[in-house]
Parts: sequence; structure tokens; C-alpha cells
Amino acid sequence: MSDMITADLVDLDLSADTKEAAARALAERMAALGRVTDLEGFLADVAAREAQMPTGLDGGIGIPHCRSEHVTEPTLAFGRSAAGVDFGAADGPADLIFLIAAPAGADDAHLTILSSLARQLMNAEFTTALRSAGDAAAAAALIRGEEPAGADAGAGDRDGAEDEDGDGAGAEGGSEAGSVGGQDSVAVPAAASAGAATVGSDETPRPAEPARPFRIVAVTSCPTGIAHTYMAAESLENAGREEGVEVVVETQGSAGFTRLDPAVIAAADGVILAHDVAVREKDRFAGKPTVDTGVKAAINRPGELIGEVRDKAARGEATAAAADGPAGSGAATPVERGGESGEGYGTKLRKWLMSGVSYMVPFVAAGGLLIALGFAIGGYEINKAPSVMDHFTWTQADSWAALLFQIGGVAFAFLVPVLAGYIAYGMADRPGLVPGFVGGSIALTINAGFLGGLAAGLISGAVVLAIQRVPIPKALRGIMPVVVIPLVSAAVVGFLMFVVIGKPIASAQKGMTDWLNGLSGANAVLLGALLGLMMCFDLGGPVNKVAYTFATAGIAVASPSDSAMKIMAAVMAAGMVPPLAMALATTVRGRLFNAAERENGKAAWVLGASFISEGAIPFAAADPLRVIPSSMVGGAITGALSMAFGATLRAPHGGVFVVPLIGNPLLYLVAIAAGVCVTTALVIVLKGLRKPVAGTSAQGPGGGADPSAPTPGAKQPVAA
Repeated sequence: MSDMITADLVDLDLSADTKEAAARALAERMAALGRVTDLEGFLADVAAREAQMPTGLDGGIGIPHCRSEHVTEPTLAFGRSAAGVDFGAADGPADLIFLIAAPAGADDAHLTILSSLARQLMNAEFTTALRSAGDAAAAAALIRGEEPAGADAGAGDRDGAEDEDGDGAGAEGGSEAGSVGGQDSVAVPAAASAGAATVGSDETPRPAEPARPFRIVAVTSCPTGIAHTYMAAESLENAGREEGVEVVVETQGSAGFTRLDPAVIAAADGVILAHDVAVREKDRFAGKPTVDTGVKAAINRPGELIGEVRDKAARGEATAAAADGPAGSGAATPVERGGESGEGYGTKLRKWLMSGVSYMVPFVAAGGLLIALGFAIGGYEINKAPSVMDHFTWTQADSWAALLFQIGGVAFAFLVPVLAGYIAYGMADRPGLVPGFVGGSIALTINAGFLGGLAAGLISGAVVLAIQRVPIPKALRGIMPVVVIPLVSAAVVGFLMFVVIGKPIASAQKGMTDWLNGLSGANAVLLGALLGLMMCFDLGGPVNKVAYTFATAGIAVASPSDSAMKIMAAVMAAGMVPPLAMALATTVRGRLFNAAERENGKAAWVLGASFISEGAIPFAAADPLRVIPSSMVGGAITGALSMAFGATLRAPHGGVFVVPLIGNPLLYLVAIAAGVCVTTALVIVLKGLRKPVAGTSAQGPGGGADPSAPTPGAKQPVAA
């Protein structure tokens, strides 16, 4: 760590009163040494990471950190604040602040060293020594591990003669990033227990005395995988030592992870999953008492988590995830664990639905484009062509058109089953797939369409979750995910879809279709404007996906209505507006944007032309109050004009590359151009009205690559 922190990166009299100011003060030291190439861009990445989860920890510690493309080498800056800075910790402000900066492509060895620091922060001797350090050089040396006061986080060393520590800062060989550190921590309490039994045996041997301690396996992970992941591991290990519990931790961090030995998992009495991102290979821990919580809970109250696991084991309680064997996942499915624990039902429902939509979209794109190409080559009568199995002539264009059309039709036939199957998967993991696909196929059979698919997916997930909550003898758990759950859930879902709710849903689907077919005049224009607003509201987010799914649902049939194709055209046109408008704005008024935004503007031309709304996200993230409303106005105008012009589209994707397949293509392009121009004008006007930010004038020194850099946060955050 000698090159990661020097005295120049230490501020023992940090005067900042906010976390943003503290991060800026420390980041400026990094920039002065050339370790940060773009101060504002780096601070935007720090802010984006902070927005995911506060980085304050109990004990007066703040650890803002991120991985950023603006960092040249792994760097650590330290500040000590007399007044304290609020980083969101439950016990109050932080006086010890560590800013950790890792390059976007940081190698494992450097990340391992940074994670070692994170473990040291859980050592009271280390933090006490930092609070009493008299000068910057001494503090830097202490952090580098050049002084003995806690630099090893060495609770394991003090336990004795085994020469094994669970965390030492010297464990730089890469095993720190995985389970080896945690497994070492097992040996220490085990040895201590054995020693205690020997000393206390006096004259009479008592073989039953050294009964093995309670064993826990744990997984820790956080969005960035640099700090909280390893601090949580250290906290759990320390708490385990204090309570005489063996704790083995698998840290799923940025440097990758080493899987726990299956024998260690098999021997464990309980499991702690402390994570804010999905646990990888979670099914390894099925069948055991499990506590599932956020990573900060393991840092702040590890003893409580250990006690909770022990209580569950004493009661013989297994979580729903454990009840169904390897495939099960009751309380924390792949989609549900995408956010923080304790989410409301509405948030979970949205994620379940988005799970189905995200898996369905590739089928929509592939099938829709193939069908559209079939129409383009063979005309709109190609849907009446005989099967290519019976008639196919290699030299005839119509045969190739029929082939493309029929392949696309087969792909489209998967839309509703895939939607239903993966909604159920989002709720109940793999056991939900069978009833979900069965229910989705039944929805097609009874003409219940997408509404039937939505209902089938939700019902399938609920049925599987209900089955998983039924107590099952251990002898039957092996066949639950393979035989019992698929059999029972498919039968129940099939009964409900065929007999109970199928007909009402099919009637509702028919009513919606008839309503769309009857839209004309002002009603159609208003619908186009509404869909345009939705497409531009969150740029690829849930609202955008609702509008897109609504449009694709209308054309996902062999013979879509004219109204359905108009809706599809309006949705795609509106979705192209934001990135194209941002590209145009950076071209005509480049001085209003910083260097990175101007560079993003070049890419936005291609993204917008390809109907990838996400191309505008960097601009919306940096300046949402100006960019998003402007985009919505332009999108609404484009959607309304597209409907008014009667433009139609059979393909669900493709942007300008499928213009030949569009009805009224010239007017369609006019609608897009109108929305782009309106959005561009609004963005330029609104950005031009804002007040200049101090320190970012065109003539300011140290401006680096950007003479017109706006507020901090004007760069697209790098996903950590």
C-alpha cells in the first residue's frame, strides 16, 4: 500500500461540513498528484456510489469510494474532521474519512490491498491510533501498515500459535478476496476450544467436553465490492471469536470470489447472507437456517445476526429458500435481491414484472424484425403463404420472405409463455419456470394474450411460494424441485387458467383490442402523446418499458390491426427523440456541455438512430431537471404527430434502419425531426439560463479537459 497513500493525501484538519465537500477536498489532493484526471467526473462517480447506499459506518467512520474511469491508479486519501461529517451512519457524524479511488479496470492485487484496509477499519486499536496521529506522515505510515497498532486487523494473531489470521493486511496473494480469509478464521476459535478443553481436563479425560462450537458460513457483498464487503466479513469474524462461534466468510467483492469449500458449507449450522447485490450461487446454502440482510447490518450489529441464526437453528427453523432444495429461493429471488432488503410489495411487483419483460424483449426484437423483413421482401400477402416445409424454392424471393415470416412467427409465439415464465422466475426462482411457461401457453390457447400472461406469471409464482412454505420431511426434499413442485404447481395454474380466470381475462383482452381498433382522430393523437411522454420519462426504465410492452403486445399476432401498428410506430419514434436531441444539442451548443458529455453526444447519434433511448441517460443523470422534461415534451410531440400522420410499423425495433418497413416513412421522419428540434431547443434554453458554477469558468485554472464543466455530477457514473 506504500504507493496508495502518502502524506500529501492526508488532511488531519479537514474543515468540510458536508460529505460532498469532504469528498471534494480529498479528491483535490488526488487530482493534484495526477491520480485523478477529471475532478468533476470522479466526484460524479463518488456521488453515484453514495446514492446507492450511504457509506457512513458506526464508530465515526466514513468511507466514500468508487471505481471510476477518471482514476489512473488505486489511491487512498484520509481526512480527520474535528466537527464530524454526516455520511449517513446511525450513530452520528464521521470524524475519520477515507476516500478510496479505484480505476474502472483495477487489478485484483490492488483491490485486495484496499479490501485489507476495509478490514483494518473494524479494529479499534487502528482507529484510535489514527485519531491520535500527530502529523500527516505518521497517519499515512499507520494506514500503510508500517506501525504495529492494528495494521493487521490482527484479532486472529492474538489468539495464538497457529500462525493463521483471518484477515491480515499481508494476505495480498488474492485469497483475501475470497473465502480463504474467512476459513482461516475458523481454525483460530477451533484451536482455542481444543486448548481450553485440554487445560480444563485435570485428571479425568472428558471426551464429550470439547463439543464443536456452533458453525456459521456467511456471504458478504456490496455494490462496489471494495469496502463494505470486507468490513462486514471482518465484523462477523470478530463477533464470532468473541462468542466462541466458528464463522467462515465468502467475500464476493470486486476482485472476484473464491467459493467456500462444499464440506465447510455442509458442516455449517447456519447461514448469514449480508448483501446489497445478488448473492452468486446462492443455492449452495439451501436447507439451513438463514439470516438474509443488508451488508451494513453485518458491520453494525454482527452479534445480533449471529444470535438470530443460533435461535433459528435451536428452533429447527429453515427459511423458505431452504425448504425446496437446490432450486429454491423463497425470500430472496434473483430479481427481488436486486435492491435493498425490506422493499415494499409495490417495488417487488415492479421487479417481478420487469423480469418477465426483460426476458421477453429479445424474442420481440428477433421475431418482429424477421416478420417485418418477410413483409418487406414478399409484401403484406406473405402471411398467406404455405408452409416452407411444403413449398420452398431456393431461387424465389417469395420463398425466402415466407421463411423469414414463419421463423418470426414461431419466435413471436414464445412471447407470452416467456413473459409468464420469467415473472414467475422473478418471484420464486427456477421452480416458477414450469408453471409459468405452462400458464403462459394456456393464455395463448384461450386467447387471453398478454393480460393472461401477466396473470399466469403472478399466479405461478404465488403458487410455488405457497408450496415452498409447506413443511416437508427431509427425505422428500430431494424430489421437491424436480417432481413435486412442477407437478402440483402446473396442475393448479392450469386449473385456474382454464376454468376460473381464463375467460374473464380473455374478455378483457378482447375489449382492449377492440378499443384500440376503434381509436381515431383526437383520441389517437392523445394516445400517441401519452405514449411519447412515457417513453421519455425514464429512458429505458419501468415506465418506458410499460409503454414499449403495450405497443409490442399489439403487434405480437399474426395479423396485427392498423391501430396496433400505429401505436408501435409512435412508441419507437418517441423513444428515438431523447438521444438524438442530446446529440444535436452538444453539436450546436457544445459550450453548454462538458468534454465527456460532448463525447457522449457523438455516440448518442448512433444510439438514437437505433432506437436505444438509454443513449440519453448520461445527460439525464447529470441534469435531470432540464433534460427529462425537455425530452418528454419532444417525445409527446413526436408520438402525437406520428399518430396524426398515420405512420405504421410492423417491426418492434430497429430505428431508422427499418424505415423502409414503415407506412408513410417521410412523414414519420418529419415527426421524429420535430420532436428532436423541440427537445434540443428546450435543453439549450434551460441550460443557458442557469448560473455558472464557481470554479468552472472557461478561463479557470486547472480546468483540465473541460473549459465549461457544469456542476459536480455532470458525468455518467461508472457502474461499480
